[in-house]
Amino acid sequence: MPGVALTLDGVLAERLARVLERLEAVLPAAPKLSDWEDYRAFRWRRGGQRGYLQPVRHPHRLRLADLRRIDRQKAALDLNVRQFLAGQPYNNVLLWGARGTGKSSLVKALLDEYAEQGLRLIEVDKHDLLDLPEIVEPLYERPERFLLYCDDLSFEADDPSYKALKAMLDGSISSAPDNVLLCATSNRRHLLPEYMRDNQEARIVEGELHHGEAVEEKISLSERFGLWLSFHPFSQEDYLAIVGHWMGQLELSEGLGEAARAEALRWALQRGSRSGRVAWQFARDWVGRRRVQGHHG
Repeated sequence: MPGVALTLDGVLAERLARVLERLEAVLPAAPKLSDWEDYRAFRWRRGGQRGYLQPVRHPHRLRLADLRRIDRQKAALDLNVRQFLAGQPYNNVLLWGARGTGKSSLVKALLDEYAEQGLRLIEVDKHDLLDLPEIVEPLYERPERFLLYCDDLSFEADDPSYKALKAMLDGSISSAPDNVLLCATSNRRHLLPEYMRDNQEARIVEGELHHGEAVEEKISLSERFGLWLSFHPFSQEDYLAIVGHWMGQLELSEGLGEAARAEALRWALQRGSRSGRVAWQFARDWVGRRRVQGHHG
């Protein structure tokens, strides 16, 4: 009967509308204009089948001036970001090397330096790289400049995220937005594990070394980053200089005396690393202990 059918259709439509209202209440909305103005950093999150950008309310604030003994890397990345902000040609960046040497700190410091000029940071976990097309699509028309940041990046050979990143960098039928700069940090130069057996396929042709397919595949991803910046373990002199700097920032007037110097070296030896991170941790420990024990600097 037509009347009954129309009634049923109306009931169904009303129920569907209620379900959609509930879903919209649960799922976060896309960032509004005020979000881009009020927040400088965002994280990509997944809520069921839908992803969204979550504002970071308290981003880690670092000054470029506080990053010591990485002047070459700092200058190169700073210039590349300034080119990006000025709408000039720029390169996507791979920061690779020893842990704790300032790779991720440099990215955070550049955000702090240039947020007032429209720079925004979007952090994407490795397992969410498959969402890259969805993440960048709403950014095309935005006036801000976005630093798409993936920390501690590495892949296994069969990882599907590997191909998603490769396509984003160079190889997809759609072009990446001009207002997006991709920046990744990794302990691996080529982002994939490298095995001795991979080199067994290498051959020499007319005096030139030709890598096998396994090596070529691993090199092909990192080569898509136009700017490579390497970070190496700090020397003892570098490490102690960074310790002294952080002690100064923590307002310890006595500076790096002999006792602190010896303790700083023992601290690094225990951790098996002379890195900027270890230097920062030691300075906090030394200054905090002395203040609690009554040695006011």
